[in-house]
Amino acid sequence: MSKAEEYTAIQNELREKISLSDSFIKDYITTIAGVDLAYWAENEEEWAVCCIVVIDRSTHKIIEKKHFSGKIEVPYIPGFLAFRELPLVLKTAELLENIPDIYMFDGNGYLHPRHMGIATHASFYLNRPTIGVAKTYFRVEKDLDFTEPDEASGSYTDIIANGEVYGRTLRTHKGVRPVFVSVGNNISLDTACELVLELTDKESRIPIPTRLADLETHIQRQELRNIQEDVQ
Repeated sequence: MSKAEEYTAIQNELREKISLSDSFIKDYITTIAGVDLAYWAENEEEWAVCCIVVIDRSTHKIIEKKHFSGKIEVPYIPGFLAFRELPLVLKTAELLENIPDIYMFDGNGYLHPRHMGIATHASFYLNRPTIGVAKTYFRVEKDLDFTEPDEASGSYTDIIANGEVYGRTLRTHKGVRPVFVSVGNNISLDTACELVLELTDKESRIPIPTRLADLETHIQRQELRNIQEDVQ
């Protein structure tokens, strides 16, 4: 069995356990974490750092941030990105002293050919509801494009394949490029989009949790690269 076949079997098994409904009462959500990874090459090896930033939902203040880095052992195979990133995500999550109510990933969840993007795959190990928020569009089918939403803030269009909603193209501010929101697990698409809009401020089209995680990955990657260069 090839790696792709092995990974597909795992994804198909987990897919049967995905819930597209809220497993929580929205008003009780107080903390949300952004998750992102950044990659770099060193001596023909591929490395990555995962950063998780936990914020207070009401104040948007940072409660905690952690990172974990390591060499990437799994080669890139389209459709199986989670198998590369999951080990670092879980190692970083283990460092958290404040377990968030929801994890928001810079990436996809249900918006995936087998509905198993990193936000969905990781949910089964994090045991929390998850949301995927991607900055760029991922085609689940070769010829499936998205429809631009209206220019107004909060406008959206659904991404539909074979009669099923895979995700949503959401414009967080008037006149900016949209983001692509999908359910990770144990949350509805409507609630996921509501939280994305609620947590997006005027500084960016990207929600605060994943924007902070993205910024942190750039900082940590540079520091880790400097350390590697000093060791040589």
